[in-house]
Amino acid sequence: MTSALHPITTELILGGQKSGKSRRAELLARDWLAQSADQRAVLIATGQAWDDEMRERIARHQRDRAERVPGLQTVEEPRDVAGALTQLSTPQTLLVVDCLTLWLTQWTMPLGVEAMNFEQKQAIARDWQAQAAMFLVAVRKSPGPVVLVGNEIGLGVIPLGREVRAFVDALGTLNQQVAQVCPRVTLMAAGLPLTLKEPC
Repeated sequence: MTSALHPITTELILGGQKSGKSRRAELLARDWLAQSADQRAVLIATGQAWDDEMRERIARHQRDRAERVPGLQTVEEPRDVAGALTQLSTPQTLLVVDCLTLWLTQWTMPLGVEAMNFEQKQAIARDWQAQAAMFLVAVRKSPGPVVLVGNEIGLGVIPLGREVRAFVDALGTLNQQVAQVCPRVTLMAAGLPLTLKEPC
């Protein structure tokens, strides 16, 4: 990928694993920074390192981003993404959220969820619904562009297990809700962007 060919606006970028979705978000951030010395770009990282492999993956992403987009700042926020958007967004700031899928995971499948009773799980579901609603409002009201990265995981076979099926359903619902508030939606496959929605 070279550079963005369209004005930068709030955009949802969906794709599978290693589809090029994060790379596209970085490209948009790089182009945004190149437009003016007064503009800045901030990555809101939602991933958490629960094991050695994830720690190495995060470190590798950090190294790669620092090479490709040196001016891209990073803020780690695994849960209160709505609050981070509200706090950091300005007309001169492009925000990248990477990624929505991990953010949903922190909320709906936290550590120890297997040992929780029905009432505790219901409380988590209510908390998630409130957070998701605040997030959609924050995206809609953001004075600067927001680039949202998420996985499209509903194209394969129906997964086994009630919890996994519920997660796939929740992610599909989240992606639809976010697509509604984003002027542009892009699907990535093999590093190539397919435009699903353009600004009116």
